[in-house]
Amino acid sequence: MPLQIGRQGSPKKAQPSPPRAEACLFNGAYAVNRTRSFSSPQELKQALGEQQYIANDEIATILFLSQQLGKPLLTEGPAGVGKTELAKAVAGATGRELIRLQCYEGLDETKALYEWEYAKQLLYTQLLREKLQQTLNTAASLKDAADRLSEEEDVFFSMRFLLQRPLLKAILSEQPVVLLIDEIDRADAEFEAFLLEVLSDFQVSIPELGTLRAVHLPLVVLTSNNTRELSEALKRRCLYLFIDYPSMEQELAVVRLKVPGLSHKLAQQAVELVHSLRSMDLRKSPSISETLDWAKTLVTLNAERLDAHTIQTTLSVLLKHESDLQRARRWLQRQGATPDEGEDGRLSRRQN
Repeated sequence: MPLQIGRQGSPKKAQPSPPRAEACLFNGAYAVNRTRSFSSPQELKQALGEQQYIANDEIATILFLSQQLGKPLLTEGPAGVGKTELAKAVAGATGRELIRLQCYEGLDETKALYEWEYAKQLLYTQLLREKLQQTLNTAASLKDAADRLSEEEDVFFSMRFLLQRPLLKAILSEQPVVLLIDEIDRADAEFEAFLLEVLSDFQVSIPELGTLRAVHLPLVVLTSNNTRELSEALKRRCLYLFIDYPSMEQELAVVRLKVPGLSHKLAQQAVELVHSLRSMDLRKSPSISETLDWAKTLVTLNAERLDAHTIQTTLSVLLKHESDLQRARRWLQRQGATPDEGEDGRLSRRQN
């Protein structure tokens, strides 16, 4: 059965598209596909906003093209800038289940694709021993017994005993899904080559079962933190999106959305300090997720202003390396003013 891709809307008019019902053949029966598609990048951007994800025009456009062209989306950028959250927001906006494959060094096919449940097979063998014995008792010869046993082996190598890992689960899903392949740069190059084969045809050959083909084309999002260079072959197969740290205005909007309990003035001061820290030569700059953690910290502490004591006692929420903490504290001491004490309430951007 060939891959089945849902109908795509016309890009002419940005009208909201309700979830659609579409019948697709699955193992001889029809499964109803209830997902949402989008007629324009602007409509997709609005839908992401409903999931509390603030996307710029570039993110919305590339994501829209990924859905329309049926190509995987490769997102690269620093850790903590919202790449994984983007996949979660897409799943929520489209009404699809999110299936996540977390990559790590040493990841192989058995953990990513499938493996046989040998313990379950052994249990069934023990429980059906009497039935198997009855089948073999009437055999005229050893060869006949072996042939009869061979005829029954399909019982133990069927879908009943197949443990589906994330890739196979996404391929065999009765409904369209979002497949998140997270931190692909942490996996080995060998696994990356294997992944290319899966993404090219969305079909898997299992010796005992034959070739299993996708019922629906998953919406695939791959993320990378740039810890190693990915192959050109993988990049050619995908649409590419680089997500960097946001501008001050964008990050302030994120903080106001995610931490509504923080006052506007304090949120602005917090974001300004974070951007000042990012301009320094740190081992690990604070990410958006750490900015949000710090904003929640300020709310928890009932902070009314961002004074020197508050910064000093909570700086480790933003910076996770001792060398970065020491560098930042020395820098703050040299500034001679906290965000609340400066002439216009802003931190100086001076460097070491």
